Amino acid sequence: MVTEFVRLVVTLGATAAGFLIGRTAPGWFESGGPSADGAIIVGAVLGAGIGYVAGGLLGRFTRRSLEHAPEVVARTSGPELFAGTFGLIAGLLVGAVVSVPAIFLLPPVIGWPGGALMVIILASFGASVFSARADDLLAAAGLGKRRGRPADPDERPAIGSFVVDSSAAIDGRILDLARVGLVTGEIWVPGFVLDELQGIADSGQKERRRRGRRGLDVLDAMSALTAVSLRIDERTFPEFSEVDAKLVGLCVEAGATLVTTDHNLAAAAGLRGIAVLNPHALGESMRRVPTSGDTISLLIEKEGTEPGQGAGYLDDGTMVVVEGGAGHIGKKVEVEVMSAMRTSIGRMVFARLET
Repeated sequence: MVTEFVRLVVTLGATAAGFLIGRTAPGWFESGGPSADGAIIVGAVLGAGIGYVAGGLLGRFTRRSLEHAPEVVARTSGPELFAGTFGLIAGLLVGAVVSVPAIFLLPPVIGWPGGALMVIILASFGASVFSARADDLLAAAGLGKRRGRPADPDERPAIGSFVVDSSAAIDGRILDLARVGLVTGEIWVPGFVLDELQGIADSGQKERRRRGRRGLDVLDAMSALTAVSLRIDERTFPEFSEVDAKLVGLCVEAGATLVTTDHNLAAAAGLRGIAVLNPHALGESMRRVPTSGDTISLLIEKEGTEPGQGAGYLDDGTMVVVEGGAGHIGKKVEVEVMSAMRTSIGRMVFARLET
């Protein structure tokens, strides 16, 4: 229905434009030009044909945009929607002012479509720019998102508090742990971690930008919880050049627990006697793995490292190595679990074809 409506509107508009062009076309020639009636008919027919094709394309694009609009809105934060709407209105106003000279100085058949196009472009540009810089604009207006209470210059994390790095913020499970009461008390976020997240959120790559914004949103959500007190430590630790070294130095000085999903950072901090909370490792340890004797249905996806072995994956991503499974690649088979083991990257299950 939407596609047909848009096509009808565009076709009528293009037909009218073709009619107007055809009516004025004979005046472009001093003599020997096309007849007035013929030019009008040709212009209207061409306009209708172009409008029918262009209207169909625009109609399908509009329909797909409307179908995906709820998903896009669900992924967009409130501040981005607010700033984007403000930018859209500002773009419409600026576009309306800028298009006035084009409408009055150019022929109507060119001025009105050109002015409308100018308004649309400026409105889209305003919405995009304002939503991309939502945090900065809202902060400048005194409406910025709360990122936690800045710590006093002489204030330090207390023993038993938590220091969050960028990987844990992006992972997001620290928020779930805080909500269920497993992480309580003071949660410290160093200023250089916020700077790192902001740099990721401002990245030109869509995936990195999404990850950075997720990290900032997770910290913002934690600041609203009553069970925790989110504090921002603006110290820069100039004696260290790397962010990981700054985090380790802060935790050593305060005796705080480091919250990270970075395996290498967690290992290095653990060797220095720092308590480490890895939400990813915690989730892995809580995940149920089939035990010896269990029978599971498994899709054999590839060959294993040893001759005759096949390999597949459980729904949670756990790799299952199947003895004698190489001949069943691409098939779903019943396998019997023989054993399971933990590796540095997670769990691995060994099984054999059920007889």
